[in-house]
Amino acid sequence: MPRTFALDSLDPNLSLQRLRDGNRRFVAGNETALRGWRPGLAEGQRPFAAILGCSDSRAPAEYVFDQGLGDLFVIRVAGNVVAPSLVGSVEFAASQFGTRLVVVMGHSRCGGIAAALHAIDHGGMPESKNLKSIVDRITPNLTDLPPASDPSRVVVATRKNVLASARDLVRSSPLLGDLVREGRVVVVASVYDLETGVVEFLEQGAKS
Repeated sequence: MPRTFALDSLDPNLSLQRLRDGNRRFVAGNETALRGWRPGLAEGQRPFAAILGCSDSRAPAEYVFDQGLGDLFVIRVAGNVVAPSLVGSVEFAASQFGTRLVVVMGHSRCGGIAAALHAIDHGGMPESKNLKSIVDRITPNLTDLPPASDPSRVVVATRKNVLASARDLVRSSPLLGDLVREGRVVVVASVYDLETGVVEFLEQGAKS
């Protein structure tokens, strides 16, 4: 039985509030989380949230949400795309640690989004098949965008991609799909603004 059925697993709404509060501290420069090693870390972990985010060096979830070691189960990949190993990592957090909140976090000025838009607008192939595999997972999410001349195009693309990733995460996993339907796990899409530091939560309770 997944660990998410344990009575001591933190309610996802409380987990989300912890992230909101932590982000407010981060934006205000009032961070409080202990970032160093401490005794007892090796004894086990109970992360209250799993974060599927981008690899961008400016978007470390622990800092953005002002959380310490052991608080978050973080999976990072360029473009916050959804692939089998990443789905498995989220499943691991839910089933083994009782993590009931999953946040998919995109961010402004994302290189993965820029590469996908370039592929859409100008064609051409990324430099390697591995880079292409990332772009190929983003481009299907970027439909019905404003024209290239519209300054909102990148913002709309970023939001569309993170919302699609949240939905794909649930659809790709029977385990997560069941837990979401039963209300044991909540999946939320969000976007981190590099210019302000603020994380905007876009959608809660992604459906399978």
